[in-house]
Amino acid sequence: MTGLDPTFSVLPYHSLGDAALARAADLGATHADFRFERLRYQHLGIRDGVLQGAADTEDLGFAVRVIHDGAWGFASGVVMSEAEAVRLADTAVAVAKVAARMTAAPVELADEPVHDEVTWVSPYAVNPLEVPTADKASLLVNWTNRLREHGFVEHATANLEQVQENKYYADLAGTRTTQQRIRLQPSFEAMGSDAGTGAFDSMRSIAPPVAHGWEYLTDGLWDWDAELLETPDLLAEKLKAPTVKAGVYDLVIHPSNLWLTIHESIGHATELDRVLGYEANYAGTSFATYDQLGTLRYGSELMNVTGDRTVPHGLATTGYDDEGVQTQSWDIVKDGVLVGYQLDRQMGRMHPELNDARSNGCAYADSPGHIPIQRMANVSLRPAPDGPGTEELIAGVERGLYVVGDKSWSIDMQRFNFQFTGQRFLMIEDGRLTGQVRDAAYQATTTDFWGSMDAVGGPQTWVLGGAFNCGKAQPGQVAAVSHGCPAARFRGITILNTVQEAGH
Repeated sequence: MTGLDPTFSVLPYHSLGDAALARAADLGATHADFRFERLRYQHLGIRDGVLQGAADTEDLGFAVRVIHDGAWGFASGVVMSEAEAVRLADTAVAVAKVAARMTAAPVELADEPVHDEVTWVSPYAVNPLEVPTADKASLLVNWTNRLREHGFVEHATANLEQVQENKYYADLAGTRTTQQRIRLQPSFEAMGSDAGTGAFDSMRSIAPPVAHGWEYLTDGLWDWDAELLETPDLLAEKLKAPTVKAGVYDLVIHPSNLWLTIHESIGHATELDRVLGYEANYAGTSFATYDQLGTLRYGSELMNVTGDRTVPHGLATTGYDDEGVQTQSWDIVKDGVLVGYQLDRQMGRMHPELNDARSNGCAYADSPGHIPIQRMANVSLRPAPDGPGTEELIAGVERGLYVVGDKSWSIDMQRFNFQFTGQRFLMIEDGRLTGQVRDAAYQATTTDFWGSMDAVGGPQTWVLGGAFNCGKAQPGQVAAVSHGCPAARFRGITILNTVQEAGH
């Protein structure tokens, strides 16, 4: 693990924060917090051995948020002066005074211990933004060239997204946190067609995005060579594969696909702001309503799901959230029953029966120009301690499909009816894999799907997947989040033929 970036440490966030908070207190704010952020982004894109684009961007600024007259006020800016910090505090209080006339119930926050002058840095060895761009481009060029050595790979792409996030938080209670997070998302994709079948398709890496450093690409944390070697053959098989016969199948789902089903059907469905209707006019609500807490049968007794902002290398992992709350791990589904939600300090005060009347650390803003909102933790399905391996799960299926890699998805506004496709579907016949099929999607309701889970893989099958681009809120915000899960088996799931469905 490395320390804080010294080019961030020299920025004047302490003095700006002191000025803003002092002014908010003088104006009568009952709560005020100050957030100073620098986010550095780099994107590299390669196609067929040629660099298509390299972009470096930076988002630097600070924000003041207050509670005044029982209402929220917020303002943000980019001018690094104490006078500007004072002006933003004035603006935030003015906004709160206007909002107070439209606020039905006064805003109150759950208590949180003071965390004074604490520092947290995500674990990584090499900051990818400090690796020469030419070295990174050379690696990605090599990937696409290796994929195109196979004649039926007509095009190949490779991309690398990298983020360094630095954040300073301070509030009137005395909490002061300084943090640094590194994350990156490497990917590659091979594309081809088959003249005999007329099929055109692609095969993409199933490597997950991670909160690791450059060592993820160089130190054996993922077997890139093996995946680059097998991907063209997997694509060739997919192009010649027969179309799936629609019907009911048993499924064994690899973590590279199952993480997305967790994200959409559990992660979003158990965000308490969505459950309470705060997202109703934009992203929808949730079938997992508050009155069903402790009684809703979400899935089979094998289903145990946690919210966790502490898991090593998780994309949503941090030491403290954007309300100064120390992050935690907690149960969302236990033995198949809904037992918890994701919440921030305001919701923790509104529902003191949850999490001992405390936030579980789920407030986050994706930039200094946005107000913190309740965002998703790393929501993960726990493996069975002595659970089977993937081969054993497959051996228990007479007629079914093995699903690997995520692709498209669709789910309704209450996170209940859904369908998901995948990178590849392999037939299982009498406990053996017999080759790929095309044009498949699995369809279910959330509770029927998780209720059909009759076997959960052991720790040896568990993978921490996830995404960089979870969207939420108005104005829109984007957050990175991980979802760990083992391989798992599901009985009696409806399989659609997507070509036939598209023709209806």
